[in-house]
Amino acid sequence: MCLSIINLALVKWGSMKKRSGIIIAIVSVLALSLTACGSSKSGSVASASCAKADLKTVTSGKLTIATGQPAYFPWVIDDKPETGKGFEAAVAYAVATKLGFAQGDVTWVRSTFDSAVTPGVKNFDFNLQQFSITPERQKVVDFSSPYYTAPQAIVSYKGSKIEGKTSLAELKNAKLGAAVGTTSLDAISKQIGSKPQVFNDNAAGVSALKNGQIDGLVVDLPTAFYLSGVEVKNGLIVGQLPSTGAGDQFGLLLSKGSALTACVSKAVDAISMDGSLAKITNTWLASDAGAPVLKP
Repeated sequence: MCLSIINLALVKWGSMKKRSGIIIAIVSVLALSLTACGSSKSGSVASASCAKADLKTVTSGKLTIATGQPAYFPWVIDDKPETGKGFEAAVAYAVATKLGFAQGDVTWVRSTFDSAVTPGVKNFDFNLQQFSITPERQKVVDFSSPYYTAPQAIVSYKGSKIEGKTSLAELKNAKLGAAVGTTSLDAISKQIGSKPQVFNDNAAGVSALKNGQIDGLVVDLPTAFYLSGVEVKNGLIVGQLPSTGAGDQFGLLLSKGSALTACVSKAVDAISMDGSLAKITNTWLASDAGAPVLKP
C-alpha cells in the first residue's frame, strides 16, 4: 500500500504532535512477523559472498539508499534520512551496518514511489518507501525479506469512551467498526471478541466515527496515522492490536535480478533475529508515534 495522500498527511500530523508537547511512554515491544530466509551466525551476515568487498553496489565501497521526495513522519523525521531518525531511516542504517557499511559510507538519493516500482535500471542499491510486497511488483523488481508487517490499529478521538484504554479486554464492549472484506473486520471479532459494525469502505466508517455512531474504527496502522492526523478532528490512535502476522508486508526494493538481493535479505533477517528491528519498531512506530501496543 502506501498511497501518496497518506504520506502527505503524516508530516502534518507529526508537526502537530511536536507542537502539542505530549510525551507518550510505553513499554510494549511490537512483535514483528518476518519471513526468515537463511540464518546467519551471531546475527551478522556471515556468507563470504556477502562480504563488503564482494558486494556489487552502484558505487564501489558505498551503499546508495533511496527514499521518497520528500520523506515523511514517522518513516523519516524532518525529511532527513541521513540522521537515522524515523523508522525507515533507522532500518536502512541497521541493514547497512549488517552489510559492513559505516554511516559515512551511505549515500542517500530520492525517487518517486511510481518510478521505483517500474522496470529499469536504478540509481540506488535499495529503496524503502513502505513498498508492499506483491506478486505483481515482484515481476519487475526484487524485494528483501519483509522488515515490517502492518498491524491493525484503532482510530478514535479525544473525549471518546475508549480514549486511554490500554488492553483488548477494555475494548470488548466498545462499538467498533471496519470496512467490509478487510483483515481489520476480522480482527474485531477474533482479537477483541466483539461484534463489529460493517461499512462499505473506510470513508463510511470515518463518517460514522465523526457522527458518534461508533467509538472507534479499525484500520491498518499506516492508514491510522493519516486518519487520526487529518480526517478525524482531535483524532488519536487508541493503540495497535497485537501482531498476528497478517497484513501488508513491506520490503526493501531492489532492481530485478540484483546481485544484492540475497545479502540484503540476510541483513534484514539478522536485525530481526538480534532484536534490533523490534527495538526500532517500538521506538518509531509505537512510543514516539503515539501508537502503543494494546495488551492482550
